[in-house]
Amino acid sequence: MKIAVVTGTSTGIGFETSLHLARNGYSVFAGMRNTAKAQPLIDAAKAESLPVQVLQMDVTDADSLQIAFATIHAQGDVSLLVNNAGIGGATPLELTPEVEHRQIFETNYFGTINCIQAVLPSMRKNGTGDIVNISSIVGILATPNQIAYSASKYAVEGASEALAHEVYRFGVRVYCVEPGVVATSIFDNSASATRYDKTSPYQPIMRRNGKMYATGFKAPASPHQVADAILTAVTQPTYQFRWPVGVDADGICAGRAKITAEDWIKMGDDLSDTEYNDRFKQYFNIQL
Repeated sequence: MKIAVVTGTSTGIGFETSLHLARNGYSVFAGMRNTAKAQPLIDAAKAESLPVQVLQMDVTDADSLQIAFATIHAQGDVSLLVNNAGIGGATPLELTPEVEHRQIFETNYFGTINCIQAVLPSMRKNGTGDIVNISSIVGILATPNQIAYSASKYAVEGASEALAHEVYRFGVRVYCVEPGVVATSIFDNSASATRYDKTSPYQPIMRRNGKMYATGFKAPASPHQVADAILTAVTQPTYQFRWPVGVDADGICAGRAKITAEDWIKMGDDLSDTEYNDRFKQYFNIQL
């Protein structure tokens, strides 16, 4: 049975991915920062007699990762790594404290890199392995009011594409899964790093950012859809690097490739709602 490691598994995408992979031939090590939240996953796996083992794993803590991966490697080499652990936030750059900016990068980017470095030596030596990095549509469309989050996901995209090239000849495959709005708790978890102020000069940007997500929540992707995209990516015979998930992700990923950076930037002008919404529909086929 192949070994898979999934990070950020207490809820949402990581939770569903752990179960989905275990149903499909993987022995899963489910990493989570706070194992006090592990019982729902343990119960779900037990109900179906699935091979899921929960491990304490803080992707920003070197000691935590060393202990976790030592436990994993004692049972075999990792065939699949899913880097899902992540945090968000929605605040204009001018108002984003440096500590929050760094926390987002420590988790979303460096946490991903730390886990990759833990599994890559054995994958390279074995001549096989899959690394799936959970990115986002904001890693494709640089999103105002979410600059720290966008930048972290752009960094993940850039590192993933370069790494995919770097390790291709070793038989290791790297993938970016790019969900749009997914019905998970990430928005609740990032509430402390989300600021909305009606008196702020950035209020129109904040409101438009909120409208984009409100539209996404009308038809959100499910965590299971993301889990299914992950499994499909690593099992289909034809390699595909990017995997948008969700109606909004499809529209944004397709539309971004057809417009210039200047087209997108100029949407930050003092536009009426009608003008802004019309451009968003024209570019991304999404009605706000």
